[in-house]
Amino acid sequence: MIRYIRRAAGFCLLLLLALLANAARVQLFEADELNTNSANRRTTIDRYDRPRGDIVVGDAPVTGSKDTGEQLAYERTYRHGPLYAPVTGYASQTYGTTLLENAEDGVLAGTDPLLAPLPLWGDLTRGRQPGGDVVTTIEESAQRAAYEGLDGRRGAVAALDPATGRILALVSSPSYDPEVLSGTGSAVTDAWTRLNRAPSRPMLNRAIRQTYPPGSAFKIVTAAAALDAGVVTDPDAETDTPSPYVLPGTSTVLPDEARGCEKASLAEAIRVSCNTVMAHLGVEVGLEGMLETVDGFGFNDSELTIPSRVARSNFDSDMSDDQLAQSSIGQFDTAATPLQMAMVASAVANGGDLMRPHLVDRVTTGDGRTVRRQGPDSYDRAMDPTTARQLQRMMVDVVENGTGANAAIDGVTVGGKTGTAQHGVDNSGTPYAWFIAWAQAPDSGRPAVAVAVVVEDASADRADVSGGGDAAPIARAVMEAALEGRD
Repeated sequence: MIRYIRRAAGFCLLLLLALLANAARVQLFEADELNTNSANRRTTIDRYDRPRGDIVVGDAPVTGSKDTGEQLAYERTYRHGPLYAPVTGYASQTYGTTLLENAEDGVLAGTDPLLAPLPLWGDLTRGRQPGGDVVTTIEESAQRAAYEGLDGRRGAVAALDPATGRILALVSSPSYDPEVLSGTGSAVTDAWTRLNRAPSRPMLNRAIRQTYPPGSAFKIVTAAAALDAGVVTDPDAETDTPSPYVLPGTSTVLPDEARGCEKASLAEAIRVSCNTVMAHLGVEVGLEGMLETVDGFGFNDSELTIPSRVARSNFDSDMSDDQLAQSSIGQFDTAATPLQMAMVASAVANGGDLMRPHLVDRVTTGDGRTVRRQGPDSYDRAMDPTTARQLQRMMVDVVENGTGANAAIDGVTVGGKTGTAQHGVDNSGTPYAWFIAWAQAPDSGRPAVAVAVVVEDASADRADVSGGGDAAPIARAVMEAALEGRD
């Protein structure tokens, strides 16, 4: 009898050991897989059982959380939702997260190890901390100036501090209120359907996710390439460019809308925006030289994040000379995000050094302790400092004596470049209006802001768009707000 009892006890011990081994296997090796399993409702309930951390602009949060009393307790709320939607994105119990809500989800949800009081604390306890806060680089006055300047028209604005890469404004228009997507139920799904079916595409972040032909605003990049390559040694000397210009290897004639482009100097070509001179210079620089320059400005970079992903701006790497000529004036397949074109203006303003753009200044715990800070980080040397100084002078001339007069600010040094990007079949669509610029206060040793504006549905006629009638006043308002913020 005792023998059978011993056997039964031994068998039970084996079962107990097997149970303990299985529990250890589940807890140590399969925990992450189970936690992320879509059928695991407990994970979802746990995610929303406490308030989410906040996204902060200046000293004030632009997000919040409200207790609904439902099983998924806390829903996301947004202050001035449409104004900051291109920055925050949405955090939805139904549709997940986008933009900063996605890129910094671990901090905001309290799962990032940075928030733990001790290393490996989260792995040991399988718990999470109260949600941390994400403090942005956005300046409220510049953001609002951009938003109000676009006034619901399709377009976007990006503004940077050239010396640090801090993003001061990031606006996409028309916008939407992320709060309508926060919860669950038919109201949320109806809002989702409505927003996604809207012809104006309000959920598209045009500032960082949409690329446009940059048109004449791209001529600043071509000018930098020509100066750095030594194709142009004196910006004020005549070039040998005819007007009109026959594209190499073709019978296609490239005309000028501006007057006085026959053999115009580089400086004059920038001031009045001569297509022929800049197309010819791009061909003289050559494809290899142009690619080296555009890469320094950030084109063809598919890895850029701010920390949200930024769409790749394109300059083709395999072109014939006639295609290169068109690309050098921002046409053919050349395409850029508004953030990319703000980077172009920023590099000129910062003496040729392009700083990496970033949207997050610092991350803090729920009680305000800083656990991560983003300082200035160099992206690349976009051009020689001498080239940058020459381009600064030319861009100032554009505003003071050329096509960018609508961006002038009394008592402030402003450099700019207008652009008109044609599109549609046979260029029949209303041109996109571009303006890139930078501004420096008289008592400062460096420019305080660089900005790019694109307006898709420019209402002005072709001549007015070319003269900066739509985009330049918006850029001026943003620069004024940024300069006031430095006082």
